[in-house]
This record gives sequence, C-alpha cells and structure tokens, in this order.
Amino acid sequence: MSLKVYNTLSREKEEFVPIHGNNVGMYVCGPTVYGYPHLGHAKSYISFDTIYRYLKFKGYNVKYVQNITDVGHLVGDGDEGESKVEKQAKIEKIDPYQIAYKYELEYFNCMDRLNVLRPDISCRATGHIIEIIDMVKTLIDKGFAYVTSEDNVYFDIEKFKGYGKLSNRTLDDTVSGERITVADDKKRPEDFALWKKADKGHLMKWPSPWGEGYPGWHIECSVMSKKYLGDTFDIHGGGMDNIFPHHDCEIAQSECANGCDFVKYFIHNNLVTVNGQKMGKSLGNFITLPDLFNKYDPVVIRFYTLLSHYRKPTDFSDDKIEEAKRSFESISKAYIKVSRLSLENVNLDEEIESIKNKFIEAMDDDFNTALAISYLYELVKIINTTNDVNKLVNIANLFNDVIIPILGIEFNNNLNDSSNNLEDELIKYIIELRKNARSEKNFELSDKIRDHLLSLGVTLKDSREGTTYEK
Repeated sequence: MSLKVYNTLSREKEEFVPIHGNNVGMYVCGPTVYGYPHLGHAKSYISFDTIYRYLKFKGYNVKYVQNITDVGHLVGDGDEGESKVEKQAKIEKIDPYQIAYKYELEYFNCMDRLNVLRPDISCRATGHIIEIIDMVKTLIDKGFAYVTSEDNVYFDIEKFKGYGKLSNRTLDDTVSGERITVADDKKRPEDFALWKKADKGHLMKWPSPWGEGYPGWHIECSVMSKKYLGDTFDIHGGGMDNIFPHHDCEIAQSECANGCDFVKYFIHNNLVTVNGQKMGKSLGNFITLPDLFNKYDPVVIRFYTLLSHYRKPTDFSDDKIEEAKRSFESISKAYIKVSRLSLENVNLDEEIESIKNKFIEAMDDDFNTALAISYLYELVKIINTTNDVNKLVNIANLFNDVIIPILGIEFNNNLNDSSNNLEDELIKYIIELRKNARSEKNFELSDKIRDHLLSLGVTLKDSREGTTYEK
C-alpha cells in the first residue's frame, strides 16, 4: 500500500508523490515565543514529529523546516494592536528579545522531553528581515501590494483571485472583524499587512524603504519556506486554526511573488479540548506543558496524543490520561520481557509479520497512529501467553526496528510504577530507622545502614534540613 495523506487543499486523501523524486521538503509553522508551551503545542508538534519520523522510515530524504515567530504576531492575530512578544516583555519588564529567547528555550526543552525530534532547520523571523523586505518589494513591484499614506504595506486581496482556496472561503465570506482587524488606511477590510510602521514606543523595528517598521505575521513563513525549500515544496503543516487567515495569506503572497504554486500538500492537525471544552486562559483550563509534566511523565502525554488521529480533536482529562498511562504500562511491561532476547538465526514468524504489515498499513493511511497502536495490544497478548522464543524475538525486533522509531515512544520507561514506589518507600523507612539510631547515639548502626545502602547503589546525603538520597 502506498502512503496516502489528507490534503486540506483538495479536501481528500491523495497518494503521496514528492515533487523531486525521493526528496521531501516539509515546513511546519512553529510557535510564537511569548509564553510557556501548552497542550496545543504538544498535539501539533507530536503529530508532525510522527509524520517526519514515518517519512524517514519510508526512506525519504526529508528536509524539515520550522520557524520561530519572534516578531510580527499581534494580539488577536490581526493587523492592529500590540505584539504578543512585546506585550509579554512589558509584563516581565525585560527586553522583547530576551522574552523571545527565553520562551524559545522553554519550547525546545518541552519538545525534547516529549521526544520530539529537532527540525533540520529552525529559523527565527528576526533573522530574515532583509529577505522579508525583498519579498514585500517584489509584491509592490508586481502590483499585488500597496503602500499607504501611513507607510504601512498591505496585500491587495482583490488582485489574487485564488484567495481563500485553502479555507474554501470566497472574498465575500472574508468579512471585516473576523480575525482580521480593520485599519483605517486599508483599501478594503480584507487586505492584510505585509509591513507595519512602528509607533514610537515599539521596540522591535527595522529600517525599510517605507520607514522604520516590522513585518506582518504571514510574510515570515512565505519568506523562510522559500529560502530553505524553494518556491514550491511538498508539505506545509500547522494547526487547523492556521488555515484562515494565516495559510490563506501565505498562499496569496507566495504565489503572487513567485509566480507558481506554493505547496503540494497542506496537512493540518486538529485542536485540543480540556474536559470537552476549548482550552483557554479565560476559562481557567489553560494547561502549560511544564505544569502537566509535574503530574504526568512526558512519555504518557506523547502516547496519549497518538491514541487519536492527528486530524481528530484530542480531549485531555485526568481520567483519560490515567487510562492511557495504564495502557502504556501494560505495553511497556510486555516489551521489557522481550527486549533483551536475541537469537543468531531468527526465523520469520508469519503471525508477527502480519501484525507488522497491519501497523504499516495504518500509518500509510494518512498516518493513522490510533489504528497502528491498537495492533500493539495483539503483541502484548502474544508476549503474555507464549513461550516461543523465536516468536518473541520477532516481536522485539518489530518494536525496535519499526514501532519505536515511528511512534517515538520508549516502551522501556517504567514510569513511577508500584515497584519503584515501593522501593522509594522502603528507602525512606530505612532512613527513618537510621535517624532514630543516630538520635540514640548508636552511630555504629547508623554507619552500617549508610554503608549497606551505598553498596546497593543508594547514596545518603546528610544536611541540616535532613537526609536525602540518590539512586
């Protein structure tokens, strides 16, 4: 079975055929770095990480590009208002560049913990101002953009007849006030900003032919995807909330500037809800990843995210994550049983080969991780019921060579299971016994306990605050 992907542009599954033979160019909209990454980021970047992993598993030479939006993204996603980065800088009373770098590091730290592979190229908007100005100039020279009396530059939406082809909106559907804030100097409300004049208090600004200013949000992705992947490339990804206006605007400015198709396949992941409600700070259910990691191991979050198809919404709740944790533990314990098995001559097992083929067929069907993971339970059942070493080695090889590299999940993670908890409680109890011995000035027993724990790989550290240990 050949790989099929759902293309938002055509609204159907299509056979995946790269533009340039075995080489694949993939661009995914990265985070706007003004706050801690949250559940929505986990859903999106785990999804595209799995797509990236699977394309490489299939033998494609993938160049994965992801941007860092550190300028140009205004509050409300419109053309008026305050920069999200600058607004946070004022709250924290530090430079906006510090804000951007601080939360960029937080983003990558959280992605690392989720075992999300780093993109091949991670590019900041602020590092491409020269190229952004060049593309804006090109759009003006070709008659697709105009400069206003207030030194703002807008894309003239009526000049591009294909506007809205991704979101399936007509120009009449794109009304004033729908995610696009109306500026007084626009020809029409639907036109979107390519370059904005900076007010006196604006900190992030650059010289341009139109005076000091900063880029609009949409232009950065057109510029950086062109620089690293060319005028036309294979895959553009992002969340469903990027379809309009962000990706519609990208298509318009890229195809007008470059004179050719922008992207062959648009892939969009669905969004996250919390206990059935849309996640939002105003609703009090906004969950950052650092907070979530204090409750759950990141590997469980990754596993739970992949239990639903990337194009379906993921609803987070404590009950559902606990259920996912139990499922993960059952698979992990079964895998650990076979992970150390090896045979010099392994005979192919037809039953295990059949499960492998079903797993790959599920992934070939628009990266259906939910269906693919369901076949792991068949493997768990076999592990727990057979003594056939050849069959068990085949299962171990399937995990190590196929399942783990594609899903990005280390199934040898024991989490904080009951055995680990019991061990920790026993150590704490022994420390308490040692404390009592010391209080009774029985230092011989106290030292004996310390030395015996050390021989078992447990180091005690005494301080004024008490005794801690390391394993």
